Amino acid sequence: MALVGLIIIGAAAGFIATRLMGVEADLLSTIAIGVIGALAGGLVLRFILVVGGWLGGFVGAVLGAMALIWLWRTYGPRGR
Repeated sequence: MALVGLIIIGAAAGFIATRLMGVEADLLSTIAIGVIGALAGGLVLRFILVVGGWLGGFVGAVLGAMALIWLWRTYGPRGR
């Protein structure tokens, strides 16, 4: 069943992509374009989300450390 769904979604995506790009292709080429494009696009999107997640975590860590330093300087011991 998953294969049938992949073919149907691939055909729809390929049809839309070929029309937007002005390409005339037969049905099998349209399905192949859609399925391969979906796989490539999915990999690129996942990579972007993973890198964005790492970058977001890093920015959050830096902001958290800055907040901790500010709290330490504001409310910490006054020995210096």
